[in-house]
Amino acid sequence: MHAAPISRLINELSRLPGVGRRTAQRLAFHILRADDEEAFALADAIREVKEKIGLCEICQNLAEGPRCRICQDEGRDRSVICVVEEPADVIPFERIGEFRGLYHVLGGALSPIDGIDPEHLKIAELLHRAGAEEVREVVLATNPTTTGEATALHIAGQLGGVVIVTRLASGLPVGADLEHADEVTLGRAFSGRRTL
Repeated sequence: MHAAPISRLINELSRLPGVGRRTAQRLAFHILRADDEEAFALADAIREVKEKIGLCEICQNLAEGPRCRICQDEGRDRSVICVVEEPADVIPFERIGEFRGLYHVLGGALSPIDGIDPEHLKIAELLHRAGAEEVREVVLATNPTTTGEATALHIAGQLGGVVIVTRLASGLPVGADLEHADEVTLGRAFSGRRTL
């Protein structure tokens, strides 16, 4: 239906998460209509990110060079490590500005059904870091999903007695009505209640 280069571009774009065939086609035609400078800038940006961005040797976050900007920041609290599943999970914490410690990116969550076992994640690296003298707390900020919970429980079991292990609170969002909360969310909110 299309010339081979257009079909190839549509196929490659449709492999992106959240991009179906019709969206990929619209994007491909937008790229074709764009001036050469804009289209080549996009291609160069993709090539540059693939060539220059890797994983931080300490926390496994995305980095340009051996260490990410957070691990290089001497003003960070090195006694607290916040554990997240993916590099994108660091962004919301940095945006709110409440956390000034370090991070550790696991690279996913445990999912035996999908073949993701502890050795497939950066858990061994976390255990090594947590054993360092200055680390006193590890905050488990994995997603509140079945796989995220399983990952948090596994890590908590491995770190028990080494450092203080905490988990992010979960429950009702601000502004929500109780009648719309599901049982799991309401149960967590109730069990995580605190005094005022």
